[in-house]
Amino acid sequence: MAKTEAPTAAPVASRWSRLLRRSVDGAPPQDPLTMADFMKVAKSKIDASAGELNTISQEIWSHPELNFNEHHAHEVLTDYLEKEGFNVERHFVLDTAFRATFGSDNAGPNICVICEYDALPEIGHACGHNLIAECGVAAGIGIKAALEASGNKYGKVTVLGTPGEEGGGGKKRLIKANAFVGIAVAMMAHPYRYNVPRPIALSMTALVIKFQGKASHAAAAPWDGNNALDAAVTCYQSISNMRQQMKPACRVHGIFTNGGAAPNIIPEEAELTYYLRAVDENELAVLKKKVEACAEGAAIATECKVEMRKPVSYANVITNGILVAIYEKYASGLGFEWDGRHGMSAGSTDFGDTSYVVPGIHPMYCITDSANNHSQEFTATAGAPEAQAPTLIQAKALAMTAIELLQPSGQDTLKKIQKEFKETVSKLPMPDMGD
Repeated sequence: MAKTEAPTAAPVASRWSRLLRRSVDGAPPQDPLTMADFMKVAKSKIDASAGELNTISQEIWSHPELNFNEHHAHEVLTDYLEKEGFNVERHFVLDTAFRATFGSDNAGPNICVICEYDALPEIGHACGHNLIAECGVAAGIGIKAALEASGNKYGKVTVLGTPGEEGGGGKKRLIKANAFVGIAVAMMAHPYRYNVPRPIALSMTALVIKFQGKASHAAAAPWDGNNALDAAVTCYQSISNMRQQMKPACRVHGIFTNGGAAPNIIPEEAELTYYLRAVDENELAVLKKKVEACAEGAAIATECKVEMRKPVSYANVITNGILVAIYEKYASGLGFEWDGRHGMSAGSTDFGDTSYVVPGIHPMYCITDSANNHSQEFTATAGAPEAQAPTLIQAKALAMTAIELLQPSGQDTLKKIQKEFKETVSKLPMPDMGD
């Protein structure tokens, strides 16, 4: 008769397989699970889903859709999240927005990860929103796997699909619809040329300047007309001349969107569209006043009338210091090295408005060191296989950040995050949510 050996402690592999099984089929725990165990579950789920996540990214990248027209992306993302067991609300507030949730508000905090998926005119996904969507979904399924491993007792994850970031202000519309009520923190990660965990995203307003003149025959009776194009050109030159007096962080850039009907007609109408950017709402107000004065002066000089309207504006991003420090800890542990560019400007985003209503972070991560956003080269990189590894690392870092906050020990940290958030916002002018 063979000798029976005394039972020994289960090997690590066996315990790990039980842990994974529990996250999938709800099997009861064999031994107490730690926060590190939950993080392993999240990372394993993301790794196991890498192929599907890449397919999602490629589907969005190869079907670029402009703001508020992201119908294919909406379908791809919501179908996948529903397959993964989320409660999915399609067409949430906006036709191409969605909300996917898992867990219970009664069990703990609600952690939100954000997806963007609109493209740019003519150059497609030159801002890498296909990767933002992939990252948000990946983080979401990782957090969900950890919640399942806990027996669904620690809280809730929300994957929020926010369309129309490129000039549409989709998040502002969701804010006005109370989509962020009940959210403890909101997080997303954005592809870039550098690794910047605390980017400076500027306050921005679009400004449409329309000049009204008087049409006349440009050869037979030009003296009977008032040239709206001359007014627009004078305005453009005046704004360019003003750059010497702008503060270093300010940005003003615009295009002519109407220059007249025909060369032999004195232009009766002309139009410019500008984006104005500054470090915060106060500085932006000063800059906007100067630009408006240039337009008004041009109208006087050419005897034209001028109208100005603001179709959209974005607030500067407030990076929550406590929250981003947790994220940095995990991203660094996964091999990310920061470029020391904490003060680097990175354009503008409607996540800035989100950061005024809920604590948030918007780290930027490198997918190429040879191309800037909003270029054809960046479009190509956003669809390349090399973008996958850094994107999934970001997803893991966001998921691990969420898991720390979802633990009972994370409640005190959340209170500190909220305290910092309220103190910071109370010192700043609130952005205009009306557009």
